[in-house]
Amino acid sequence: MSVEPTSLLRLEKTSLREQALTALRKAITSGQIPPSTHLVETELSEALQISRGTLREAMRQLQQEGLISAGARGRLSVRHLDTKEIRDVFHVRAALESLAARELAARPDRTEAVATLRSAVDDMDRWAASNLEDRIEADLRFHRTMCQLTGNLTLLHQWTSLEGSIRMSIMFAGVDRAIKNMNAKRHHDIVDAIESGDTAKAAEAVIDHMAGAADTLVTA
Repeated sequence: MSVEPTSLLRLEKTSLREQALTALRKAITSGQIPPSTHLVETELSEALQISRGTLREAMRQLQQEGLISAGARGRLSVRHLDTKEIRDVFHVRAALESLAARELAARPDRTEAVATLRSAVDDMDRWAASNLEDRIEADLRFHRTMCQLTGNLTLLHQWTSLEGSIRMSIMFAGVDRAIKNMNAKRHHDIVDAIESGDTAKAAEAVIDHMAGAADTLVTA
C-alpha cells in the first residue's frame, strides 16, 4: 500500500497550525499580547516561523473562541472585554455550571464525584503559593472537572468554548482581585452543596459563587 505524500504534508501543516494556535492563545490569555493589540500577519508569521496561510487558519480559530475580533477593514486585534462582557461571561458560566452541580447532586452515587472535586480543591491549595498562571490553571481545572463529571458532552463543549474569555476576564482584573476568587473555601462550599444531594442548593451555590466572582473582577 502506497502513501500519498500530500497526506503527510497535511499532517505537518495541521501540526504547525496547532502549535501556532497554542502559542497565540497562551500569549493572549496570559496578557503577553495585551488587549486591543493589532495583530500584524507579517510580524506574527515571522515570529512563529510559519506561513501566513497557516497563521490565518490559527487566527480564524481564535476568532471563534472570542479571543480576537475584526475591526475596520477586517483588521484583527486582541479582544478587549469590558465590564458588561465579563458579567455576561460569568452569567453564562453560572448557567452551565449550576446545571452541572444540579446533575451531580441528583446522583445517588455521587460519592466518587464529590471525592474527585475535593481533590481538585486540594490541588488549588497546593498551588496557592505559586505564580498566578498555575493558580488560574488549578482553579479552572476544578470548574472544568465539575462539567466533565456530568458526562454531558454538550455541556462540557459549551463550557470549553468560554475558556478563553474566562482567562481574559481573570487577566483583566489584575493579580490581587484574581486571587480573591481562588479561595479554596468558596469552592468547598460548592462541593458541600453537591454532596448534600439538594439539587436546588447545589445550583444556588454555583450561581452565588459566579455572581461574587464577577463582582470581584469588575469592581474597582
